[in-house]
Amino acid sequence: MGLLTEGGSALRDRIGRAIFSRVAGPDGPDNRARIHDTPGPRWFGPDRPVRRVHGDASMFIGGLSALLLQSLHPLAMAAVAGHSGFRGDPWGRLQRTSTFLATTTYGTADSAQQAVDRVRAVHETVRGITADGEEYRASDPRLLCWVHIAEVDMFLRAHQRYGARPLDDEGCDAYVADMARVATALGVPDPPVDRAGLAERLAAYRAELRATPEARSTARFLLLNPPVPLLARVPYGVLAANAVSLLPGWASRALWLPRVPPAEDVCVRPLGTAVTSAIRWALAPTRDTPA
Repeated sequence: MGLLTEGGSALRDRIGRAIFSRVAGPDGPDNRARIHDTPGPRWFGPDRPVRRVHGDASMFIGGLSALLLQSLHPLAMAAVAGHSGFRGDPWGRLQRTSTFLATTTYGTADSAQQAVDRVRAVHETVRGITADGEEYRASDPRLLCWVHIAEVDMFLRAHQRYGARPLDDEGCDAYVADMARVATALGVPDPPVDRAGLAERLAAYRAELRATPEARSTARFLLLNPPVPLLARVPYGVLAANAVSLLPGWASRALWLPRVPPAEDVCVRPLGTAVTSAIRWALAPTRDTPA
């Protein structure tokens, strides 16, 4: 029995390290120690909902859903396609994003502000003209707001569907308010602070949203041609299918993503719950690993 337990623990550690290295990159262990172990005040205390949401495996689905939804703003998509280099280095982009989220969620207030300042400096350099002749700037407050609310909505939806401990109504509103703290620091004016305000703001953008060829190409890349190892293709496919199922119907239709609601309820969602549970198991901290 002891050998079986040790074997299971070794397997879990091996899978957990593989997942963590993909998401956090080669500097992940050092960044984790710095973020969690550096003393000092934080933007968010240990009881804040943002910590529960961002620390859960449901983020693997919510992150994919957020990218798909964000791509439906033509100016946001043009900025990503022209400047992020996500196709050439998708893992690098994921690692930078995950480090930013970890730093602002769990790091010291000084570290969080420094991370925000770096992002704002990058945004100031990202500008251009779309294929339709529209000018865009990543620092445009309205564009920043769209990226923010799409992210918050998908992260929260994923957590409520796949999270280990879904939030109650008050907790959901508090999560939106927590994220408004980060959004304000990034330059978003008057971000929503509860779910009602989030829904209202999302609806206000509806007329601006459409699927450009770049958006559909990005969806195909993320869902059908991801740069993941062969052994990870099946679990990644489950995450991708659940990311699509999380989108509003109009968004999946705009991206030409097939949906079969009865199959989603019977097959897709249970598999999504199983895969996120497996990821949660693999990434669970041990006594030798910082939380």
